[in-house]
Amino acid sequence: MTALVFVGVIYVVAAQRCRRQPRGWKHWHTASFIVGLIILGLALRPSTSDAFPDHMLGHLLLGMYAPLALALGAPMTLILRTAPVSVTKPLVHLLRSRPAQIATHPAVLLTSTIGGLAALYFTPLFALTERHEALHMVMHVHFFVSGYLFAWMIAGPDPGPERPSVHTRLAVLGLAILGHAVIAQLLYAGLFVRVGAPLDELRAGGTLMYYWGDIAEILLALALLLTWRPDHRGKATGQRRRRDREAVAIRPSRSEIGLSTSSRSDLLDGTGQYTAHRVSPDLGL
Repeated sequence: MTALVFVGVIYVVAAQRCRRQPRGWKHWHTASFIVGLIILGLALRPSTSDAFPDHMLGHLLLGMYAPLALALGAPMTLILRTAPVSVTKPLVHLLRSRPAQIATHPAVLLTSTIGGLAALYFTPLFALTERHEALHMVMHVHFFVSGYLFAWMIAGPDPGPERPSVHTRLAVLGLAILGHAVIAQLLYAGLFVRVGAPLDELRAGGTLMYYWGDIAEILLALALLLTWRPDHRGKATGQRRRRDREAVAIRPSRSEIGLSTSSRSDLLDGTGQYTAHRVSPDLGL
């Protein structure tokens, strides 16, 4: 808990510093991050029960609610705006690196989140985590990290490598909802489950996962709608490439128009390409 308080203090101090800059810092980012830390603290509290529903509630808070709230706090953007160059430069290189692109690929994140749940509940992994505390902690880290990256990929305001299109994000979110629903139904029915718990506890845990998971995914979809902005970069790039193709298509050879070297240079723009409006009068285009 002390570490979470320390992180919260650092975030608030950086947010206040960022607010004094011309671009400022939105209050809802700060509020969301603090709420995320509180939820994370609740998820990591010592368990008071060995019942399966209590275990499921902890995993829902740890893997879905806390990551969503923390991702909406835009902590990476805050670091990039307030940290010294010695920190931000290697961080930007890391975000642009190939491993980062692979780790944040939609297929990888979808497999990690849904596959992690399936591996925990439908293999002997759950029993192993009950016997080995270190493995239990590894699973907690896995659920939190994969949940955070998934929430960021869908709706996080932070920059990152190769953010997929909105259509792709909605499709991935739909597959995640389907995967969670199937796992929750199998838990409720007790089919293929490798969890040593009574059937009534499995049903209670499956019900929690079904409804609370749906609520978290609805919040994630709403966050996507609230944080989505039209990406004009792809459209602008397409228009620029189309203009380049058109310029190349009408580019005449020297023999066709009989230009001298000096007159040819007059038809070049700053990038060395022929421009249509300069060529047109001579070629009658």
